[in-house]
Amino acid sequence: MEPEAQCRDLTPQMHEIKMRLENISKDTKTLIASLDQEDIDILKDLKSLSKKMTDTANMASSYHLNRLLNPYTHKCNVIFKAVQQLSSKRKGALIVIQRDNPIEDLITKGIPLFAEISTLLLDSIFHVGTPLHDGAVLIQNDIIVSAANILPLTRKTYKHVKLGTRHRAAIGLSEKSDALIFVVSEETGKQAFAYHGSLYTFQVPT
Repeated sequence: MEPEAQCRDLTPQMHEIKMRLENISKDTKTLIASLDQEDIDILKDLKSLSKKMTDTANMASSYHLNRLLNPYTHKCNVIFKAVQQLSSKRKGALIVIQRDNPIEDLITKGIPLFAEISTLLLDSIFHVGTPLHDGAVLIQNDIIVSAANILPLTRKTYKHVKLGTRHRAAIGLSEKSDALIFVVSEETGKQAFAYHGSLYTFQVPT
């Protein structure tokens, strides 16, 4: 197996996230304790805390995604690379990684592929105009089982947020199973993943 295809060791990331959160906690307590001081620049300090929290959140998303994928596939980085490429090209995509719960009875089955996961293949599947691009790819372990699968749509409504069909499909399947579903917006190229009925934006782990 090529090294770049493997899921990474999560231990160093976990320790780094803990350390960053502890530092943020200390900085927050220091800021609270100094609020009555005349020379405090609270906006500057809050801006610094906000940046630290954003940086930590980006690292945490990488950790969380790797944890959710491993041990269900060894091709974490191949999947991440494919999502990044699809996002940069604004190719709409739905990628389902099956975990413990069988999902065959929850979806309308598409076209069988049974091909090893590769960035090139995933990019090709979601190329607009191809027979497979409109629907979801189903991944089990390290295999693309099928493409053009139709997922159940969520019935949830969201105030002030308009969700497209791909996002509603990602949430819908995640409400009925423990699958992890990546979705790329065709309009904006933004990346998100659905898990246990919730949708999260994220940055592809580097």
